[in-house]
Amino acid sequence: MEYVTAVPHPRPEAAAPARSGRRSLAVALLCGALGAAVALLASRQRWAEGTASVAGGAFPLTAKGSEVTGVPAALAIVGLAALVAVFAVRRSGRLLVAALLALSGAGTAAAALAGGSDGKVLDGKAAQASGDTAATAASLSHTGWPYVAAAGGVLLLLAGLLALRYGRLWPAMSGRYERAGAPRPRAPKPLDPDRPEDLWKALDRGEDPTGTGPA
Repeated sequence: MEYVTAVPHPRPEAAAPARSGRRSLAVALLCGALGAAVALLASRQRWAEGTASVAGGAFPLTAKGSEVTGVPAALAIVGLAALVAVFAVRRSGRLLVAALLALSGAGTAAAALAGGSDGKVLDGKAAQASGDTAATAASLSHTGWPYVAAAGGVLLLLAGLLALRYGRLWPAMSGRYERAGAPRPRAPKPLDPDRPEDLWKALDRGEDPTGTGPA
């Protein structure tokens, strides 16, 4: 004997977008948070090394990423803020924020790569240490931290591209907060049988002051 049920079975084609949205959301959150953290961490590390000739000797010089350029760290913070803001906006606003996230990642990577070969900061330190404005840093070398910062920018860029492609499938927090912040209707005060004006007010509203049924 076959039984007929009125509950419709979920269609595979309808469930596929939901699965894609969940997967892309998880990947975007991971890439965005990790990318911003990596870029900020790498910006605090040593990017360049060299020496300056001082009193016939070699004076060691170092430069951190934040001294070479502050752009990667600043854009990483902007990208992290955009990643959070993606869930606070809808429709066209979400597309704009997602585009900002992607641009922040691209700018972080480009600025880090450009700063990876910059020796102006060490030249300035060499001139200051030697007292000669024309002095430059010798034995100039660069570490791998600029490329680590660039990798963080690429992760931010990937998060932005995912938000552009799948952001319409992601949930938004704004509606929930609006419902939570909406004023709750006040409960009607209980009727006092000893106050005739309350009974008349209840009758005017179409209520039964006796509680036995509609007026």
